[in-house]
Amino acid sequence: MSEAQAILSLENISKSFSGVTVLQNISVQIQAGEVMGILGENGAGKSTLLKIISGIYQRSSGQLKIAGEVAEINSPADAKKLGIAMIPQEFNLIASLSVFENIFLGQELRSGPLLNKKAMRLRTIQLLELLETPLSADALIEQLSVAEKQMVEIAKALVNDAQILIMDEPTTVLTSQEVKVLFKLIDKLKSQGVTILFISHKLKEVKQLCDRLMILRDGDLIAVDQVSQIDEQDMARKMVGRELNQVFPSRSKVLDNVALRVEGLSVKNLLNDISFEVRQGEVLGFGGLVGSGRTETAEAIMGLRRRQQGRIYVQQQPVNIRNIKDAVKHGLAYLSEDRQGCGLTMNFTIPENISLISLSNYSKGLINHQQTREKAQQYVRQFDIKAASLDTELMYLSGGNQQKVYLSKWMDTQPQILILDEPTRGVDVNTKKEIYHFVQSMTEQGLAVVVISSDMEELIGLAHRVLVMREGRIQGELQQQDLNEEKIMFLAAGLHGEAASAPSLQEQH
Repeated sequence: MSEAQAILSLENISKSFSGVTVLQNISVQIQAGEVMGILGENGAGKSTLLKIISGIYQRSSGQLKIAGEVAEINSPADAKKLGIAMIPQEFNLIASLSVFENIFLGQELRSGPLLNKKAMRLRTIQLLELLETPLSADALIEQLSVAEKQMVEIAKALVNDAQILIMDEPTTVLTSQEVKVLFKLIDKLKSQGVTILFISHKLKEVKQLCDRLMILRDGDLIAVDQVSQIDEQDMARKMVGRELNQVFPSRSKVLDNVALRVEGLSVKNLLNDISFEVRQGEVLGFGGLVGSGRTETAEAIMGLRRRQQGRIYVQQQPVNIRNIKDAVKHGLAYLSEDRQGCGLTMNFTIPENISLISLSNYSKGLINHQQTREKAQQYVRQFDIKAASLDTELMYLSGGNQQKVYLSKWMDTQPQILILDEPTRGVDVNTKKEIYHFVQSMTEQGLAVVVISSDMEELIGLAHRVLVMREGRIQGELQQQDLNEEKIMFLAAGLHGEAASAPSLQEQH
């Protein structure tokens, strides 16, 4: 493609942090109205490249051109003036403000010296209708689900009629219906000449949505391909630089001992009569649509939500869990779906994050910092965490490496029961494989693992059993031999009869 045709040209873009090169001589031309997919493992440089284009980071060398003209993008404000908007992977919303106040934050509409709240509300309602999201413009962000926050971020990016729209993992927390709405919107924007830069680790989405894709590996541009001429196996192979063997490990043997039993758990207006048990060595999956009560169940068990009624037993003994401290004392660990909002402190270093919950193990009056660093170094090796040094702040790590630090933080509490909520959200295929093998190694050691996931392939590949939730209740249970996407979806939608008659894995193959 000639440079004259390109709406966006990247010429030898490089970026280093503290002497470590994370992008090296990236050159590519992108057309107006094109959906360009960007693939690569965590740490490959995808988000760094998009943050350079959107003005969050400044390039170390190289230049950008917009419609053939050299562009100096030194801040998000510069990018906005050039018609560039970004939907970030991690939310950038203020919890105490309303939906419309977040959408117009820093670009408020005014009527003379006063804010024109009526106009901002009206525009917000139009954007939410476009996204088919039944949200109030006046709803507070702190009251929204993760999926609803994602739709607000998308609305925020659309408010200025951007000509280059950057989407960094926009579908990881959306239901299949919300993904359809988003894809329909992308098609509409594309027909209007808007250029989309689309990062996703979901190769099927890339295949379905994108025109071309660029693949990064270790900061280098490996390939730019027409999507029609490359299949998912080729994508994965180019991303990791080698053949990917079976992603899911074999399942561990389930032991007889019940590690966790929950009886009649109820939370006002959210959960009703939740009862289940999980044994040592078992992976128990929780399926269901966003808002079905899966996360709320985990939070109630961990003492993060006040339960009306219900009993919890750990190793057959009744326990009273009122807060996270109680949960940790009884051997429970919980990896939240919102790792930045609930799990990690982004301006803390790796050792500071890992030791946050288990700090009492490292102190007798004074904190033994040498010990926390040695322990953190063990986790860096165990989980293959890629960082310039132990003193790197979490904000400078890729999403997958942040997730590995988050896992390390909970493993440092030496849990016996591990609850993982969307454990592979926003991580690449190879990191997914590493997390799956980690789960298997934990069950081999006798831990009980609960996995909450919107990725049905993940539930089918990992779990011994899956409980499907709907509207705050357990709708049904599927044994390993009966697991397939149709049965999970039928139960999630409340269709019991269809779930029973859907073909099993053996019947499908």
